[in-house]
Amino acid sequence: MLIDRTVPLGTALTVTYASERGPRTYNADAYAHGRRTFVVADGVGDSPAAAEAAHAAAQAAALLADPVAAILAARDALQVHLGDAVIVVAAARPDGGFDVAWVGDARAYASDGEDLVQLTTDHTVGEYFRERGIVAEPRMDHVVTNTVRLATTENIGRAATRAPRLALVSDGVSGPLGHAGVEVILSGQASAERLVRAALYAGGTDNATAVVVS
Repeated sequence: MLIDRTVPLGTALTVTYASERGPRTYNADAYAHGRRTFVVADGVGDSPAAAEAAHAAAQAAALLADPVAAILAARDALQVHLGDAVIVVAAARPDGGFDVAWVGDARAYASDGEDLVQLTTDHTVGEYFRERGIVAEPRMDHVVTNTVRLATTENIGRAATRAPRLALVSDGVSGPLGHAGVEVILSGQASAERLVRAALYAGGTDNATAVVVS
C-alpha cells in the first residue's frame, strides 16, 4: 500500500503515497508524480471505467510542472477513455512552497507542523449552496459540479502556499477525518499511510488515497 520516495529538488523532498480500496468493489483512486509534480485523482463512480479514468488522468497530469496545464492535459488524456475523475495537482516551487490546481472535491492541505490550511474549495453542489448562504443537505457534498472532462482554464481552482508540508487527498480521506483529523496527523510524524489508515479506521466507506510532501 505504501511507497516512500525521496525526490531531489535543490533540497530533498520526502514524499509518501498510500491508497486503499476500502469497502468499494474497485479502487478508482490514483496517484502519480513527476520530478516535482504530485497528483491525486478520484474516479467518478465505482467501476472499471472510473478506475481507468483516474489512472489515465493522474499519469498525464504528472508529466507537467504547471498544475493548471497538468489538469488540461489530464482532460485531453480522457478523450480516449469512458470514465471521468476529479483531480488535485501540486507543483513544488524551486524556491520553496507549492502551486496547486484542482477540479472536483479532491483536496490539498498545507501545514507548517502546527496549523492546517485547506487550500482547495470543493466543487460540489453542497459547497455551491453554502457559498450562497443556503443550508445544504449532506448528500449534496457528494455531487461534484466540476470534473476533469469539464475542466477549462477558467473553471480550474488555483491556490498557492509557502508551507513546507502538503497533503493531497481524495474525499475518502477528508470525509471521515474532517479538518481536525487531518490536522492532528499532519502536525506529527505525517505520512500518507497514517492518513489513509485513520480514514478507514474512522469508518470511511470510500477509496482512500493520500500523498504527503514535505
